[in-house]
Amino acid sequence: MTQVVYGVWDGVVHDVRRNLPGHDTPLAALQNFDEFDEGNAVRAFFADRGFFVFDETVSLVEGLFHYINKAAEQSCGACTPCRMGTVLIRDALDKMRRGLDTPLDFDDIEMLANQMKETSLCGLGQTCCIALLEVIHHFREQIEKEVADHMPIRAQHGMAYMTAPCIEACPSKVNVPRYIDYIRDGKPENSLGVLLQKYPMAATCGRVCVRYCEQACRRKFVDEAVGIKTLKRFVADQQKGPHALKFTREMIQKPLADGMKVAVVGAGPAGISCAYHLLLHGYHVDVFEKQDKAGGMAQIGIPNYRLPKDTLAMETDIIVDLGGRFLFGQQLGTDFTIDDLFQRGYKAVFLGLGCQEGTMLGLKNEEQVREGYFTGIDFLLKVHDHVDGIDTFQLKGDVVVVGGGNVAMDCVRSAVRLGADNAHLIYRRTRDAMPADTEEVEEAEREDIDFHTLCTPTRILSENGKITGIELVQMEETEPDESGRRKVRPIPGTEHVMPCTTVIAAIGQQVESQEIIAEEGIDFNKWKCVEADKSLTTSRPGVFAGGDCVTGPSTLIYAMSAGLKAARSIDDWIQFGTPRFFKRSRMRELINENAFLANDAVETPVRNGYRVHNPALDPDLRKKMFGEVEQTISLEDAYTEAQRCMRCYRLYSVITKHSIPEGAA
Repeated sequence: MTQVVYGVWDGVVHDVRRNLPGHDTPLAALQNFDEFDEGNAVRAFFADRGFFVFDETVSLVEGLFHYINKAAEQSCGACTPCRMGTVLIRDALDKMRRGLDTPLDFDDIEMLANQMKETSLCGLGQTCCIALLEVIHHFREQIEKEVADHMPIRAQHGMAYMTAPCIEACPSKVNVPRYIDYIRDGKPENSLGVLLQKYPMAATCGRVCVRYCEQACRRKFVDEAVGIKTLKRFVADQQKGPHALKFTREMIQKPLADGMKVAVVGAGPAGISCAYHLLLHGYHVDVFEKQDKAGGMAQIGIPNYRLPKDTLAMETDIIVDLGGRFLFGQQLGTDFTIDDLFQRGYKAVFLGLGCQEGTMLGLKNEEQVREGYFTGIDFLLKVHDHVDGIDTFQLKGDVVVVGGGNVAMDCVRSAVRLGADNAHLIYRRTRDAMPADTEEVEEAEREDIDFHTLCTPTRILSENGKITGIELVQMEETEPDESGRRKVRPIPGTEHVMPCTTVIAAIGQQVESQEIIAEEGIDFNKWKCVEADKSLTTSRPGVFAGGDCVTGPSTLIYAMSAGLKAARSIDDWIQFGTPRFFKRSRMRELINENAFLANDAVETPVRNGYRVHNPALDPDLRKKMFGEVEQTISLEDAYTEAQRCMRCYRLYSVITKHSIPEGAA
């Protein structure tokens, strides 16, 4: 592992040249810093918590210039300290590195940097001068020596990257503070543009996203996380009527020749996202889908009360508007093979198959049940057909749903709407351990769902093939294991029967038709998911895969992120023969592997202001219908909520031995 020569991190000085603390500092345990890209050594790194140097021939003045230059480019201009301070410091460092006289010396720069740190209004201004100040405080003699002879300093290779905790938490790496800024500025159409850079399903995501960004939001240290999902929905829902954004093939800057076509298998979120980005790259895209509608699990697995299907259709239709084609009623292995697709002239194939095969509970007497027993996926498909008017489906009596994820919540809340006398949720762990989105759990409780936690089924009871009840046993938590997580075990003698007419197993899903796909030359891993590398390349050349079929059942935002990544890899593979190095992904890797984004509170006082919530239908009313429960917030509320964002931007810069490949755009 490459050794840090000197640096400062979180106020701790590290300098092996002076025998200052070495093995006990945070810089002694850095991960994956030997090379930035193949054969390209990392020489230095600048960040919001300090800096460190691997190669003592690095110029600190030159490195700090590029770091502050990025800060000046990204300053929003809302406050004078950051707007003016970054420019003044940048210009002074620029003159120094070019061997020119400057009206500001290091004392003046230090004063400006301290002023920025203490009085800037957002995270960028508050933190972008920390590395500079640490250099001045602890290595001033070194930087003064660099500029003493007034000779130009040789330019160094590297790159700078600005991010925020919410951005890094988002699988699609949406620039959350930026789209919130546009709302604050009264430009929702610009805000939508930020979202559309990453995926086409903004209104859908604004309704069903599980909000990884909000979990990382630093505003929670003040009062509550910013309502990022709520604001996303607001922006997307503004795009209606005559002023709505129109998607056409004319939006594509460089359309490719007719023969440059790609096949996407599966019209779920991963497939839609992949097709969208490929179309914008100029490719001709055909999407093969076994169902008669696009959307995948978003179409059949998310009930209307959470996601109206006209909203979903509006966004999946973007593919057609951009010149793509949906080929419905086409199933891989039945209607076509991967060999067929290549023979038809497709340059590459993307598999966005999802996990649409449910899992049974595996209980005693399970095989004897012929009526009233469903997997979560099969049940939600019946709900979908009922709401669409394809096939009437009603429930009566007591319904038991086993599971603790979002699919389980969708099942149990749908059961109430289908006429169940009582709806019960069975989960083997505690309520706090449920993987379902907290909001979904709370909404289910408001709709009088009965929760039975630390409880698991052991046997299904039936008569003449019809369910009459389910046997349950109470569970207890054990001591934490090596990972720190508590397991659960049954408590002997606590078995009891819960009478019911319907049991729904919402405990997991898997990829359909695995044997058929494997016969196409696609490898599966031990978890029965498609094997794909970081670039989403599979074992078969020219075939890429992403979404649930690779990760297992996951979230819509993860699937759309995979679609974007796959589109980049496919474009690289067709144009260059291999996926290229992507420097921004490499920076994210360094930041995440080394936990550089400190889980800190805000540095300056912020006035308390609790978040705006979506208006919602009354629980007693919504239990009787599948109409959308949550409504869009008003313009005034959107502006108020946008004001709560603290713009927790952080800046990172790396200096390397050689220039860094540009990679994907």
